[in-house]
Amino acid sequence: MLAIAVTPLASALGWGATGHEIVSGVAAELLPEELPPFVRTPEAIADIAVLGRELDRSKGAGDPHDRERDTGHFVSLDDGGLVAGRLALDALPTTREAYDSALRAGGKATQYSAGYLPLAIVDGWQQLVKDFAYWRAASVGARIAADPADRAWFDADRVRRERLTIRDLGIWSHYVGDASQPMHVSIHFDGWGPFDNPRGFSTKRGLHAHFEGAFVRANVRREQVKAATAPYFACACSIQDRARLLILASHAAIEPLYAMELTGAFVDGNEAGIAFAAARLADSASVLRDMIVDAWRASAGMGVGYPMISVRDIEAGRHVLTRDDFGRD
Repeated sequence: MLAIAVTPLASALGWGATGHEIVSGVAAELLPEELPPFVRTPEAIADIAVLGRELDRSKGAGDPHDRERDTGHFVSLDDGGLVAGRLALDALPTTREAYDSALRAGGKATQYSAGYLPLAIVDGWQQLVKDFAYWRAASVGARIAADPADRAWFDADRVRRERLTIRDLGIWSHYVGDASQPMHVSIHFDGWGPFDNPRGFSTKRGLHAHFEGAFVRANVRREQVKAATAPYFACACSIQDRARLLILASHAAIEPLYAMELTGAFVDGNEAGIAFAAARLADSASVLRDMIVDAWRASAGMGVGYPMISVRDIEAGRHVLTRDDFGRD
C-alpha cells in the first residue's frame, strides 16, 4: 500500500453536534455513584453533553488557535495501524515535541499532518485527574481546616473547582468522541483516497460529513446508543492504553464502513447503517465513562498545592490544609 502522509479536511468535525452530544451526555449519565454528585446532576449532564461539541464550535478563531487545536481531532493510521506509516500507537512518545520530532525524522509527516489525537486524549484526562484531586482536597479543607477563614476559602474553591471540572471534562470528552469515528483515525478520511483499492471502495468526497453529521442526526437516537453501551471495563491499564484500544477498535471499522457505503447503508432509515453508527457512538460513550471513572480513582494518588501534598494524606488527616498550601507564593 502507498504510504504517504494525508491531512484530513479542515472542515471535518469528528461527529456532528448530535453525535458529540450523545457521546458526552450518555457517558455522563452512566457515571456510577462512586463519582461525586456534582458531575452526576441533570444540570451537569446537560452541560457536559453540550460542551462535548465545544471544540468544533471554537473553530475559525484564527491562528495559532486553530492550527494548534484542529489537528488534535484526528490521527492518520495506515492500514497496518501505524501513524503516518511509521509509529505504532503503543510506542508513541509522551509529548507532542517528541512525537513531532519522531515523525519529521521519518520523512514528510509532522504532528500537524498526521494528527495528535492520542496525545490530546491523554492530556485532557490528566487535567481531569488534577481537577478531581483539587476538588477532593478542597472538600476536606472546607470541613477541617483549623482557621474558619481558611474553611470558607476552601469551600468557595470547591465550588469553583466543580465548575472548572465540568468544563474541562466536557471539552476533553470531544476528543474521545472523535476517536470512535473511523474516518478520524485513518488515512481513508473522506473517500478511500490514492491507495490500493482492490474492493473498489468509493473515492468520492463527502461521505465523512454525511455519515457523522446528517445521517446520525436523522437516524440515531440517544436512547438507542445508551442501550448499546457496555458495562465498566476494568482494563487495569494506563490512559495511553485506554486511548489506544479505542482508536484501534475504531480503525478496525474503517473497511466495514466503506463496504457498507457500497451497499447504500448510509441512507435514511437503513437499519444496518443505523446500527453501525450507534455501535460506534456507544463504544465511545462506554470508554469515555470508563476513563472518567479511572480519572476519579487516580485522583486519590495525585498531589496538590505547592510543595505537593498527597491527596491521600489530606483525606486521611495526616496533613491539615491551610490556605497557604494552595498559594504560599
